[in-house]
Amino acid sequence: MREANFLIPTKTIKEDGTIAIRNGIKPNENSLIDSPRKPKWLRVSISNSKKFSSTKEVVKNHRLHTVCEEAMCPNISECWSHGTATFMLMGSVCTRACKFCAVDTGNPNKKLDLEEPKNVAKSIKLMNLTYAVLTSVNRDDLEDGGASHYAKTIEIVRRECPKVIVEALVPDFCGIESSIATLVNSGVDVFAQNLETVRRLTHIVRDPRAGYEQTLQVLSLAKKINKNILTKTSLMLGLGETDIEIESAMDDVLEAGVDILTLGQYLRPTMNHLPVFRWVDPEEFVDYKDLALSKGFSEVAAGPLVRSSYRADKVAYLIDK
Repeated sequence: MREANFLIPTKTIKEDGTIAIRNGIKPNENSLIDSPRKPKWLRVSISNSKKFSSTKEVVKNHRLHTVCEEAMCPNISECWSHGTATFMLMGSVCTRACKFCAVDTGNPNKKLDLEEPKNVAKSIKLMNLTYAVLTSVNRDDLEDGGASHYAKTIEIVRRECPKVIVEALVPDFCGIESSIATLVNSGVDVFAQNLETVRRLTHIVRDPRAGYEQTLQVLSLAKKINKNILTKTSLMLGLGETDIEIESAMDDVLEAGVDILTLGQYLRPTMNHLPVFRWVDPEEFVDYKDLALSKGFSEVAAGPLVRSSYRADKVAYLIDK
């Protein structure tokens, strides 16, 4: 594999007021950036299953909000057909500015929707889900990073939908142990925090307040606090990482006690974000999955369109409800 050659200049603004360089990253013309015609394996078909149709109808009629729709996830029909959906907590403004992510960056000024935990539980119940994923923006403006809000949501979901398996795809909470403990002891079944990329590319891909070692420490600590939960992480491929670096990252997260790994293709949200260095062939994802399973992960999802929450219900067999 080739290594990425990213340019990191200062941010400039064009005469018409548009941003020419965002988050300190300039699209590298020497990289294989997104072209008008993506590989055929990145195309998806829409499901016409009864479960998907009924779920879509409930979401529409009750004006429910899911990451699945708002992020235009390519796997929405497959996941909804299997009773899985993802909800984003604590608003749509993130306090960090990772260079792969299209979520707005800013200061939420400690604002929280106190009705959100109850409304999310209601949505899960109405959608008749079997597996619910709760994710969120980073909230560095809150003392506990939003951990107590997460825990409150899980508590109400547990009460209203006792049979639902709950996964929390969380921020790193700046590595604060008390926040991690609050989340881990909330009744959540799966605790996920994404590594996102290999060690060498972390400073290019993620916000400076995030970190490769910090994520490993968060995952390790979660397992130590509550050995009964499953821990999970995800890597985006196609950013310039090498096979050796991918394998090294697998070893690192295994050492941190991670049970579940997902691997997917990085897709560039806009021209202001990091370019795609290469398209990873589906057969390569099969090889990466086989390698990860051989190393000892309990479950691995790998493929061009796989995302952190892709078919999260596949791990249900690992959870004793």
